[in-house]
Amino acid sequence: MPVITVDGPILTREQKSQLVKAITKVTSEIIQRPEKSIIVLIEERERDNVGVGGILLSDKD
Repeated sequence: MPVITVDGPILTREQKSQLVKAITKVTSEIIQRPEKSIIVLIEERERDNVGVGGILLSDKD
């Protein structure tokens, strides 16, 4: 049973739904497993909790 974790920004419910459907479909096609066996976990990160190059993403705006 494949488990895929997506670590990214805060998403709307609709965006999450679209992302899970797309990842599940493509993964199923590539690894030849049924869609019902694929688990997708979404880990959302606030911009205050992510630093790139020593700078918080929230400070880059």
